[in-house]
Amino acid sequence: MHESGTGSEAPASGGSGVDPEFLALERELAVLLRRARAQSGEMAREVHPELESAAYGLFVRLDDVGPQRATDLAAYIGVGKATMSRQLRALEDLGLVARDPDPVDGRASLVRLTDEGQGRFRQVRDARRMSYVRKLADWDRAEVAELARLLQHFNVRSA
Repeated sequence: MHESGTGSEAPASGGSGVDPEFLALERELAVLLRRARAQSGEMAREVHPELESAAYGLFVRLDDVGPQRATDLAAYIGVGKATMSRQLRALEDLGLVARDPDPVDGRASLVRLTDEGQGRFRQVRDARRMSYVRKLADWDRAEVAELARLLQHFNVRSA
């Protein structure tokens, strides 16, 4: 689904002086991000009906790298400490994450997925992965690998 302009005769750059390749990239990323936000909300609610969509990203990070300080999670996700604290409190209340003392610094704590949180998350994640497998079934594996490589490259540069 591509969004188009008014149909008037404008330069390929839309009069912005930006190369059409970057305009196409912006358009496709906007579509991807809208869909990703909607999917994250759906998947978070599948993990638990009371979860906000942002919680899914926390589950992904904690499952990937293990226990993390709340400040590191906030920096990774790109939210403030107060927002992260509120989200973690809600997840703790639902029994999906827990805090343990940081063995390196006893004043700090590490956030981890509980067994319940990990089990619920992995069930939803596995279903999502199967959806990708179905959607990309007619792609060559090298194309899938290239897409993953390019997205990773973009994400590292965007951090």
